[in-house]
Amino acid sequence: MDESNYDEFGNYIGPELATSSEEESEVEHRVEEADSDHSEDEGPGPMAMELRVEAPQTQIVLHEDKQYYPDAEDVFGPGVEALVQEEDTQPLTEPIVAPITERKFQVDESAQLPDTMYTKEFLVDLLGHPNMVRNIALGGHLHHGKTALLDVLVAATHSWPEWDAATPIATPTTKMRQPNERAFGYTDVHRLERQRGIGLKSMPMSLVAQNTKGKSYALNIMDTPGHANFIDEVAAALRLADGVVVVVDAVEGVMSGTERVIRAAVREGLGITLVINKVDRLILELKLPPEDAYIKLKHTVEEVNSTIATCPHTDASMRVSPELGNVCFASASFGWCFSLESFAARYVDTWQMPVAPKELARRLWGDVYYHAERRTFMRRRAPDGKQAVRSFVHFVLEPLYKIFAQVVGEDEPQLRTTLNALGIRLRKADYAMNARDLLRRVLCHFFGPPTGLVDMCVAHIKSPAANARAKTEHLYTGQMDGATATAMRACDAEGPLVVSVAKQYPSSDASQFYVLGRIFSGHISAGQKVRVLGEAFAPGDDEDMAMATVSDAWVYCSRYRIPVSGLGAGSWVLLSGVDASIAKTATIVDTSVAEAELAIVRPLQLPADAVVKIAVEPVAPTELPKLLSGLRKIGKSYPLAHTRVEESGEHILLGTGELYLDCIMHDLRTMYAEIDIKVADPVVAFRETTSETSAIRVFGDSPNGKNRLTIIAEPVDPGICEDIESGRVQADWPARQMGQFFEANHGWDILAGRSIWAFGPTVSGPNILSDDTLPAETDRARLRMVRDSIKQGFVWATREGPLCDEPMRSTRFRILNADLAESAMHRGGGQLIPAARRVCYSSFLTASPRLMEPISFVEIQAPRDCVSNVYTVIGRRRGHVTHDAPKPGSPMYTIHALVPTIDASGFETDLRTFTHGQAFCQLFFDHWQAVPGDPLDREVVLRPLEPSAGQQLARDFMLKTRRRKGLSDDVSIDKFIDDPTLRDVVREFQQ
Repeated sequence: MDESNYDEFGNYIGPELATSSEEESEVEHRVEEADSDHSEDEGPGPMAMELRVEAPQTQIVLHEDKQYYPDAEDVFGPGVEALVQEEDTQPLTEPIVAPITERKFQVDESAQLPDTMYTKEFLVDLLGHPNMVRNIALGGHLHHGKTALLDVLVAATHSWPEWDAATPIATPTTKMRQPNERAFGYTDVHRLERQRGIGLKSMPMSLVAQNTKGKSYALNIMDTPGHANFIDEVAAALRLADGVVVVVDAVEGVMSGTERVIRAAVREGLGITLVINKVDRLILELKLPPEDAYIKLKHTVEEVNSTIATCPHTDASMRVSPELGNVCFASASFGWCFSLESFAARYVDTWQMPVAPKELARRLWGDVYYHAERRTFMRRRAPDGKQAVRSFVHFVLEPLYKIFAQVVGEDEPQLRTTLNALGIRLRKADYAMNARDLLRRVLCHFFGPPTGLVDMCVAHIKSPAANARAKTEHLYTGQMDGATATAMRACDAEGPLVVSVAKQYPSSDASQFYVLGRIFSGHISAGQKVRVLGEAFAPGDDEDMAMATVSDAWVYCSRYRIPVSGLGAGSWVLLSGVDASIAKTATIVDTSVAEAELAIVRPLQLPADAVVKIAVEPVAPTELPKLLSGLRKIGKSYPLAHTRVEESGEHILLGTGELYLDCIMHDLRTMYAEIDIKVADPVVAFRETTSETSAIRVFGDSPNGKNRLTIIAEPVDPGICEDIESGRVQADWPARQMGQFFEANHGWDILAGRSIWAFGPTVSGPNILSDDTLPAETDRARLRMVRDSIKQGFVWATREGPLCDEPMRSTRFRILNADLAESAMHRGGGQLIPAARRVCYSSFLTASPRLMEPISFVEIQAPRDCVSNVYTVIGRRRGHVTHDAPKPGSPMYTIHALVPTIDASGFETDLRTFTHGQAFCQLFFDHWQAVPGDPLDREVVLRPLEPSAGQQLARDFMLKTRRRKGLSDDVSIDKFIDDPTLRDVVREFQQ
């Protein structure tokens, strides 16, 4: 180190030094020279040594010159654009590496079909013979054992080890406590069904079952929900079925859900059979003696017959009774079911009796007694009294009671001896089971497969071929003398294709929808091109028609799908690829049918109205398209769900009740939209009606002032509204038929009935438009030319009433005079449609308008000591009790009440709180009722934060509804009347 090159502070002041780059190049140059010298001396031999010359490591490298990571160009190559963001735009709620999620919302075993006692090809072949097929709907009240009864059939025909290992207690509490799937029914495939422990969807199950004689039949069975809110699922199932198996709890008897199913089946013209389920409760819970148990079972059968007799258009042929063979007894949780004939067949086979099982079964019900010493049947008890025992008690109930007592009370040696005498052989491990599991094992061996249930369905439910004529005449809207209707009545697989789509099901990942329909005629196969006719299709108007291609076809069995190349008439078929244009239901026809001959199968007739509504909106406004897509899928999945957009811009969902809307919101959030959604408090739908006839003949002018309509409004009898809504009278009837109906059923003048133009706001709406003009005052020819325009204005007015934009109800509009322009150009639709709407509004407001609210029917089961608390809860919600009586043969009371739906929110929770969970209720819409008070009474004073009562309710409901919809508070007739003189007259009349 030369000190002359540094100053006194140690700074370098000598000659300029070489840069780092020059040093590196010099080092590289020396390395290359050394390599070249080494290669010349040593040559490229395998043992050649590599000369390594390392650069010195003491040089200084600045921070900006260091490269810790390779550039994007080094990694991805040249030409790559690199974007550098100074701020992290990913939300903190999203993981940097998202986990892989599997979208699976329901059980699907289609990848590996379960083992069955028959081959899948045999099932498909049987479906091709309509006489060997039975289409059945299982219906009944909530928790009466519909799904469990179907499980008995599935367990008899499928390899289902979970059912064998399940504890035979089919209650919701037990289902929810199970950590695995063993306690769930075979048709409980939806995630929400398993969480709540009740059925929410109608699920089909196709299987092959044998009757007592060993003959095989294909059974298409639809398991329906029992909750009152899901009556729309029951209606969809009845559309596909030819008969109904009504399941009734032996202890609870006929409940409100049972009555609704029976009435719906009678309305559809279906055969009714009965299964009295949970007979074991009479033995294990109520501990009734055999004679009392018979009386309880007989009372249940009589209840069902009484309910059938109260339905219109019924006769004695619809009566159910065990000796007729259309009643079965079952305990689905213990796995057995029998009819009198199947039980008699067991006696005949065991004891080799010289009598036919049907003859013995006729003597096992009713007031028939068996004398053990004489070994004879008699209609009355013997004079000595006790020796003659009722035959059903002696031959059926006493052996059943003895089996229960032996299994529960005896030790293994004595029980083994008894079971060996009955021909039942069990393994030693079976005797170590708990009492309930052992009871199921013994009773399943004793009764065997449910052949009695199959006998009942085969004998008393018509085949698709036998019921095709009645089904077609009831549902088809086309000409009955055409080729299509003829093929449908004959259930002809070679005729034109007609498939009635009644239900849509999402796939297991909710990415697409499948449609389930019944083939009325023809043959459908995968790859076939078809026409899809919507509910609004009409001949000559193909707006609601679309072309589609069937992608796949299956036989739907709830948990799995059997692919088929095609299916013929009489079968149920699941299709994919045709759901794009289907909103609720549809009719699928062949492309070879001429458009002039096209007609649809009548849409579902739903026995309830969607009266509860909520407003929904996404938390993030940018996710509104996802919400709209999800709402469209909700409409496909739920037959009674409706969506609409108010003038305020909010999206409204309408459903039948709280549980119904809760299930909709679950599917909307987790399956279809997958977004966060804000939900408003539930409210109810209202209706607008009149209480008097218009006192003033109100007229209205068209915008050009060249047309004038005079209309008055008046109320309509509730019976007429029921006939219109139930379809007993239809708007497309000829005038002669319409007049005869109203004259015969409602006492109208025949001319008044023949003058009916339309019903509104739909073709089955409870409002009437009629022509009461006189030929001397009105040009009838011109009036007929503008009839469609006036009808459109009437439909518009009845769809959105003047009080609070709610539909009208029970109102008849009579056209008294029509002064129309001579030129057709001046009386077009643009002139008469708004004029008809305005004059309907003005006549409505002069007829003492009233607001109607929905009233819910409540059925409550509670112990005797809770009845007073039930009355308290009902009284707090403007309700009143209509029926209160003990349930025969049980310790429970049944209470019927009517509660306004707007006050029924949270009713079930409140009821359980007051009764400490001992009361259980079912609540559903019953009828419309006028709200007390005048909604147009401005003298009513409404104070904020104080509940309204009495005559204030109508005004309160109207103002709150208008404010929620963004409308003004004032409802004035002035904006609907143009003539100042008439406006003054109406104002004076109102004052």
